[in-house]
Amino acid sequence: MQDFLRNQLERYAQRLQELDFLLSREDIMGDMKQYRTISHEHADVTAIASRYNRYQQTEADIAAAREMLDDPDMAEMAQEEIGSGEAELIRLEDELQRLLLPKDPDDARPAFVEIRAGTGGDESALFAGDLTRMYTRYAANVGWKVEVMSASENEIG
Repeated sequence: MQDFLRNQLERYAQRLQELDFLLSREDIMGDMKQYRTISHEHADVTAIASRYNRYQQTEADIAAAREMLDDPDMAEMAQEEIGSGEAELIRLEDELQRLLLPKDPDDARPAFVEIRAGTGGDESALFAGDLTRMYTRYAANVGWKVEVMSASENEIG
């Protein structure tokens, strides 16, 4: 992991401690607007800090497994541990980099999707129906709420 990324993740761990302290103060708990803002930040920072802690633990596990390589009885098990640990490190580093990307302010806003069958007759109506089902199923798999505002269906789709 690159040093600047590690330094940034260390700052998240420090910020988590600050937020824990702020959330324990009575004056913050009394102001619901400020409490809600800090709670949202706490949730975001906790997700990053917990994955970074898991990353550090995996690094420590790999270091311990490398020390066991000298023991002939444990070498095979240590080699398996190192292989799985390095794969986990790569996965966690990718996940941490994604979590550090800035959030889009429009992510929490609703979206309207309009699908119309254009020129093309029955084939375009079939395609529009397939596209609607595809987007609806995708949204359900991701956990988004879908509400059909209006639909004009014919016998084709």
